[in-house]
Amino acid sequence: MQVQRQDIGLMVGDSLMRVYVASPQPAGQYPGILFYSDIYQLGAPITRLADRLAGYGYVVAAPEIFYRLEPIGTVIEPNSLGRLRGNDNARRTEIAAYDADAIAVLDWLQTQTQVTIGEIGSLGFCIGGHLALRAALQPGVKLSVCCYPTGVHNGKLGQDRADTLERLGEIKGAVLTLFGSLDPHVPLDAREQIIEALDRAGVAHKTLLYDADHTFMRDDGHRYDPVASDGAWQAIAESLCLAFDS
Repeated sequence: MQVQRQDIGLMVGDSLMRVYVASPQPAGQYPGILFYSDIYQLGAPITRLADRLAGYGYVVAAPEIFYRLEPIGTVIEPNSLGRLRGNDNARRTEIAAYDADAIAVLDWLQTQTQVTIGEIGSLGFCIGGHLALRAALQPGVKLSVCCYPTGVHNGKLGQDRADTLERLGEIKGAVLTLFGSLDPHVPLDAREQIIEALDRAGVAHKTLLYDADHTFMRDDGHRYDPVASDGAWQAIAESLCLAFDS
């Protein structure tokens, strides 16, 4: 379906957070999704992913994850300098700040008349995959979709160590993780640690592995894999439909 787009501002503490919102154009009510980018923030490759998700019938709210450190609207170039900049922004952000942002967007989604009451999920890529998993620690998140989530196995997310693995037992919804077998950032041992921790915590989860590299769903780089990406989108759409009985 066709989508409509807008930018909104949410206050978190004394800081203004820009949130990109993509939603179905037809009138009605739809599940809401807290959507996280990678370290490069909301450039066109990421907003295209948000728009695609909205086109499946979801209200998608994507916050800028480094708004405390970067001017509103900043898009970090996905090159070697941008990687240094994005990773430095991540290193300088407190875990509690990430969690506060999740709460703010989740609360906003649940107040929107276009969002079906009680139908909330999260989805993210790379660092955003980790943030989507942490969002599932909040009440009411029915499904967390984590695309090649980084730092889950070793706690590397922000200024302090993230206790995500240790808190997985707090998750009440389901988790879908998607990985690339060629991903150097989430190698086999890291994937196994995440899966084993989800099992121990008793979380309903499913893991899919593609013959692909890191960030294989981002369509502007040499690691983009359209076949793996299409397969991932099919799995995501099916999991979301199952979670929301739609």
